[in-house]
Amino acid sequence: MIAADTSTWIAFFNGDDGEDVRLLDKGLDERQVLMVPVVLTEILSDPKLPSSVTETLVQLPQIEIGPGYWERAGALRAQVLAKRRKARLGDALIAQCCMDRGIPLLTRDRDFRAFAEGAGLELVVG
Repeated sequence: MIAADTSTWIAFFNGDDGEDVRLLDKGLDERQVLMVPVVLTEILSDPKLPSSVTETLVQLPQIEIGPGYWERAGALRAQVLAKRRKARLGDALIAQCCMDRGIPLLTRDRDFRAFAEGAGLELVVG
């Protein structure tokens, strides 16, 4: 199983190349992609998003938020911030979802490296 950050989804929709996009495409073919709820929210926030894309994305299985998630995400963000690294709230929520499930995150966003280096988030960078 894998998950993809908004940056990888955008690259995928734009037809860009990269390891992350190839793995996302393969994962979709093999039904191995889980949607991170925060990523879904970010993508659906685009007022120009075609309805066909919306329909496809909402059909993907979502990572369920389990008990203690919010506390773990807060502690994760604090851990990264304590190292004087950038840790946006949305990124912390995405990272925690993936860490809770033990699945890698496909991304082009370098900000996630702080979560990988400081907390063990598994990344595939495009």
